[in-house]
Amino acid sequence: MPETITAKSPFDVAKIREDFPVLSQKVNGHPLVYLDNAATTQKPWRVIKRMEKFESEEYGTVRRGAYQLSESSTRMYEEARQKVADFLGTPDRNEIIFTSGTTQSINLVAYSYGRKFVKAGDEVIISNIEHHANIVPWQVLCEEKDAHLKVIPVNDRGELIMEEYEKLLGPKTRVVAVNHMSNALGTINPVKEIVDMAHAVGAKVLIDGAQSTPHLNLNMKDLGCDFYTFSGHKMFAPSGIGGLYGKMEVLKTMPPYVTGGDMIRQVTLEKTLYADPPSRFEAGTPPISQVIGLGEAIDYLQAIGMDKIAEYEHSLLEYGTKVLEEIEGLRLIGTAARKASILSFYTDQIHPHDMVTLLDQDGIAVRGGHHCAQPTMQRFKVPATSRASVAFYNTYEELDLLGASIRRAIKLFS
Repeated sequence: MPETITAKSPFDVAKIREDFPVLSQKVNGHPLVYLDNAATTQKPWRVIKRMEKFESEEYGTVRRGAYQLSESSTRMYEEARQKVADFLGTPDRNEIIFTSGTTQSINLVAYSYGRKFVKAGDEVIISNIEHHANIVPWQVLCEEKDAHLKVIPVNDRGELIMEEYEKLLGPKTRVVAVNHMSNALGTINPVKEIVDMAHAVGAKVLIDGAQSTPHLNLNMKDLGCDFYTFSGHKMFAPSGIGGLYGKMEVLKTMPPYVTGGDMIRQVTLEKTLYADPPSRFEAGTPPISQVIGLGEAIDYLQAIGMDKIAEYEHSLLEYGTKVLEEIEGLRLIGTAARKASILSFYTDQIHPHDMVTLLDQDGIAVRGGHHCAQPTMQRFKVPATSRASVAFYNTYEELDLLGASIRRAIKLFS
């Protein structure tokens, strides 16, 4: 077994696990080992109970009623927006737009900013390790506008080749859209450097923060990007809620993405005047309960401390890397010097889908497939990978169980 990581957890992991009811169950007669956190995270009791209380005692529509339930719901809704702003490190809560998650947020920017400002012959830059949600919207935009999509290559460790990125930048670059952390590899990209280089040629930058938001301490003002996206269900909040941070001076130049009620200042049969951001981009009745749950999840994370979470998760990643490196015939995909949370692996003996099924027999939940990152799989010449992804409620012992289960699976096929 690997050499023991000596760093102690900065918090009581056993106590933390008690906050998550799903972790106490058994699967196929074994205690659940949940290692699919990059896909979606489990919910703590306080988020579950907060939404239940809101739904049963406090629910009212927002921004539309002068009665008490509506006014209190509106206050709680906007308090949640402030919590997101504080969490992301922006002083202006109106720079936070609630969406269904990262996918909708990226589409919002591609549709609204992209269709207004990207012209024929312009260039959009993405990387070779993007989630499909940060590839397809830009492909559609470039096809529609007769613009050009350029791709930052990656090295064999899964790191962006920054010298090649610099060569791609030029006077025709309008948008650079890259992830902060790869969902397939765990690579943490040098986003501040990426932003500074793009701004030097006048381009706007969108950072896909779906994976990074639950793991890193963030500050939008320091990062300097124009847009940053996140998904609630990956940060211990409900599904169906997430958001977009956008610089106010940029948001004000953008037309609405979806039209309807509550995104207007005035409507006549001849003309409509749009509301200022964020309302301009939040047409219709929003997912109010989910927003309240998101705010509670942020309170929970802040109470633990993002620095403490990052420290512990890094030690889990180091330990898990050593566990997997000692398994003969197993290949780690993604070995960047800076990475977090994710252990993607491949063996010629077992297809990743079969590996997932075999691990599930031992109660271990991991993901197998291309992870909505087929260009990444093509770059590393594998059809798919198995992916174990940790969160702060996971333990060293669970990673030992993962290693033992993989060994048994490989032995069956050897």
